[in-house]
Amino acid sequence: MRIAVGCDHRGRDLKELVIRLLAEANHDYNDFGTNSDEPVDYPDIAKEVGEAVAGGQYEYGILMCGTGIGMSMAANKVRGIRAALCHNAFAARRARQHNNANILCLSAEESMELVPEILETFLTTEFEGGRHQRRVDKIMEIESS
Repeated sequence: MRIAVGCDHRGRDLKELVIRLLAEANHDYNDFGTNSDEPVDYPDIAKEVGEAVAGGQYEYGILMCGTGIGMSMAANKVRGIRAALCHNAFAARRARQHNNANILCLSAEESMELVPEILETFLTTEFEGGRHQRRVDKIMEIESS
């Protein structure tokens, strides 16, 4: 599984944990930065990761910033992206099952204790399709209007 990973300066420590977890699970990933404590603008990272996922180079993306909100908002502006901010495994499961989310957004200001379970759940949960496909199609139609 190929995964695009990115963060702003606030999410750098969390990104290091996520990368370690991805490596331990033998996932192929690319780090889109940042790798510094110097301030960067999260929309730039979200756009780059979003375009890489939407373009098919990566199956999923993982984005981190202070709250995860900014990354989620910015990533969802990229055509083809369904980014979900998840604070627990239940949300990660539903984001995949019902919304076919392709980017997981995480908050660096939340406890890191839940991150391994959130990450594993997001990456191993399949989209259920069926009635949910119709709804995902409607979400994607909004991009065309």
